[in-house]
Amino acid sequence: MSKKICILNGSPRANGNTKELIKSFTQGAMEAGHEVVCFDLQTMNIHGCLGCCQGGKDQTNPCVQKDDMTQIYPVYEKADIVVLASPMYYWGISGQLKCAFDRLFAVAELNPNYENPKKECILLMAAEGDTEENFVPVRAFYEGLTSHLGWKNLGIVYAGGNMNIGDILKKRNQLQEAEELGKSIV
Repeated sequence: MSKKICILNGSPRANGNTKELIKSFTQGAMEAGHEVVCFDLQTMNIHGCLGCCQGGKDQTNPCVQKDDMTQIYPVYEKADIVVLASPMYYWGISGQLKCAFDRLFAVAELNPNYENPKKECILLMAAEGDTEENFVPVRAFYEGLTSHLGWKNLGIVYAGGNMNIGDILKKRNQLQEAEELGKSIV
């Protein structure tokens, strides 16, 4: 059965290491027959959450702010799988990804109990550090997020040792891991 996949790319680099992970994952997912839509958040006009709790009144545009999140909301709502893609910044996800993800709360506001839609989730992350210890804070954040949202974690690709643009191209195993994760979705 074909699944709808929404990728939120939090990398500020148009053709950086995170984007290479996304390309490999997308190739695998599309080969497996899935539909993939990727949003390059750096190129979008997305404002931070106001914390107003005034969203959820309009199914098509759940947030009171009218910016480029209006492109993401309908894809997100229909998605079976959400892919969080980001370089590691200070042992966390990028600000671009955090900003957009916070704004998804407006979709939860459509439900009287503030329930988030149930999704499956994947994390793709490129980082300079290449030890398991380096990844511990991000893993804790991601596992806490998926646990509290009630989302199923389908996998994590942590691609360490990638500082400069293109470093990942020398590490076929990391790109292969992302592609195989895309292919494995059922």
